Amino acid sequence: MKSENLKKIKPFGLSQKEKSIFFSQEIKKLTKYHYKNSKDYKKLLTFFNYRMDNNDLRNMPFLPARLFKELSLYSVEKNKIFKTLMSSGTSGSSPSKIYLDKNNAQNQVIALAKIMSTILGQTRIPMLIIDQNPKLIKKNSYNARAAAIYGFSVFGKNHTYLLDENNNINYEELDNFLKLFGKKPFFIFGFTSFIFEFLIEKFNNNKLVFNLSNGVLLHGGGWKKMEKKKINNKKFKEKLKQKFRLKNIYNYYGLIEQTGSIFLECNKCSCFVTSNFSDILIRDKHFKVVKNNEKGFIQLFSLLPTSYPGHSILTEDIGEIIENECECGAYGKRFLVHGRVEKSEIRGCSDTNN
Repeated sequence: MKSENLKKIKPFGLSQKEKSIFFSQEIKKLTKYHYKNSKDYKKLLTFFNYRMDNNDLRNMPFLPARLFKELSLYSVEKNKIFKTLMSSGTSGSSPSKIYLDKNNAQNQVIALAKIMSTILGQTRIPMLIIDQNPKLIKKNSYNARAAAIYGFSVFGKNHTYLLDENNNINYEELDNFLKLFGKKPFFIFGFTSFIFEFLIEKFNNNKLVFNLSNGVLLHGGGWKKMEKKKINNKKFKEKLKQKFRLKNIYNYYGLIEQTGSIFLECNKCSCFVTSNFSDILIRDKHFKVVKNNEKGFIQLFSLLPTSYPGHSILTEDIGEIIENECECGAYGKRFLVHGRVEKSEIRGCSDTNN
């Protein structure tokens, strides 16, 4: 989709009925585009005998997320690629590699800005980052953390980092930030596990008398570590509210394979919500689409990937679509994420014929 068209789309303005018509058309166009321009994608679709006349999202092909660790998938000429995103990669595994041209990168920024404006407003506000300056982050964890910090920092200003070069809390820096900006709304960003470790577990309230009541916290990832500590989303929020009077807390879910079309958690129903740039299906172990309120593998769609075939991806995460309406009034499917399947083996590119 062209950037000028993306700019016209409101992030949560279309009902599912309105959205489904144009969304299916755009995903079909992307499938044909990548089939024509990506040699490896064409081989995969040909191998699975995919039919190009499919119009239903349920029957459109998907790639398993891990395929981006194993293959170099792109749909533009190599000389047009100007940035490669790489996931952190777990121990013993290769990182995912996502190839961007300038148009794809620009569309990611446009979509992300429109989604983020729903919680931060239209102007940049002071930003507190619960991490080190990304220039200090060690190379073995650079990609995931630094890319996220750089990606979200465009929505803030007066960037202040809570942690120093030794990963210690810099109380003086925080004190200066709050004296300057704490009386008005400000943006807080960090990975879930870092928020828990440094704000909830290690932060010494005796060293600094303050609260974060005007902060808007965005956090994501790291829930595996939280599960080991027996901390769920509800307890996480309660601890932050109790310790810092922080109430505007938003969890986000997304893939590096679909950067830009992230999913924000609704503060009313605690579900993630699809935007007009994205959609979701849930599939069982046989890759059949399940009904709402049934658990299975999460399949994510995005209108943004044009330089690589990442528009339809089957993840290794387990989730379910929640069939309810919310008082927040935002349109979009609501869903929960229940974690990742251990050592799962999701293969293939499906023409499911549902």
